[in-house]
Amino acid sequence: MSTVTAEVGRKGDLLRVSLRIDGWGTAAFGVLMLVAGPWLPGPLGLPASWFVPIGIAMLGGAIALGLISGCPVIPARYARVAVAANAALGVALLPVAFAGVLPLTALGVGVVVLGAAWVLTFAALEYTGIRRATA
Repeated sequence: MSTVTAEVGRKGDLLRVSLRIDGWGTAAFGVLMLVAGPWLPGPLGLPASWFVPIGIAMLGGAIALGLISGCPVIPARYARVAVAANAALGVALLPVAFAGVLPLTALGVGVVVLGAAWVLTFAALEYTGIRRATA
């Protein structure tokens, strides 16, 4: 099994820190979806039935990111999965924001675009972290 040396104070710091911040941000978003979901369909234009599944999925992703970042030596394949998942989600969110497939409000479009920017930024940071740690 290939690993990425990502121990504190080493070349893998960017990867570990990126995974942790991504995990905490994902958890916060998941909690927001679960707690504020009843009040968000009107302002965002998302169907009310989406908030609980999105919140649960985000909390699951946050747990996975936390577990990966907590490994003493981060397995490269897990880090690559985090990069791929972030990149795929970011690419998928952009058409949702602009294609009119959902009745999003202007605020809803902004939230979806912000979500895409978040995951694409972390895909890039984590990818760079993997490259630095394996260099």
